[in-house]
Amino acid sequence: MLLARVTDGQSDAVGELFPLVYDQLRSMAGAQMAGERPEHTLQPTALVNEAYMKLAADPSLASGDRRVFFGVAARAMRQILVDHARTKNRLKRGGGWNRVDAQPLADAPGKTEMLDLVAIDEALDDLAKHDERKARLVELRYFAGLSSEDAGDMLGISRATVAREWRMCRAWLAARLSESCEAPTDG
Repeated sequence: MLLARVTDGQSDAVGELFPLVYDQLRSMAGAQMAGERPEHTLQPTALVNEAYMKLAADPSLASGDRRVFFGVAARAMRQILVDHARTKNRLKRGGGWNRVDAQPLADAPGKTEMLDLVAIDEALDDLAKHDERKARLVELRYFAGLSSEDAGDMLGISRATVAREWRMCRAWLAARLSESCEAPTDG
């Protein structure tokens, strides 16, 4: 139970685990960063390192379950990217948006739209209040860049359920995000 040893704070276990999961975490980070604007200051390697440090301290990983580990990794990457976007927005005068490519959430292939990462995060928080599993599905597919099959394996659901819920999530998020874009602004 290498994950259990990591969460117990055994530093040698952290060193053993990192090489075993690095490639998968790097792939997840690369998929997420592909949707970011080109001049983004956070690089995939830095995202992996920050996420791994969060993971090493997370007591929920004590179960030693691979699915839990990568699910928590997806959530950690989402939190890091959203925190980074919020910090960047605070530093700019008048805030501003940290735009990300919403193509993976789009209903039509090739449809590319740029959305606010913080708005996506807030919409996912609202979705989680209604259906935690669907919010986790979006995290795994959009933030972690997992395939439908891998996301289904991690959530313990069939491919048909993944396909059905992914369509529903994209429609729900599209409606929710279009509402937030159309909301009146000050100024």
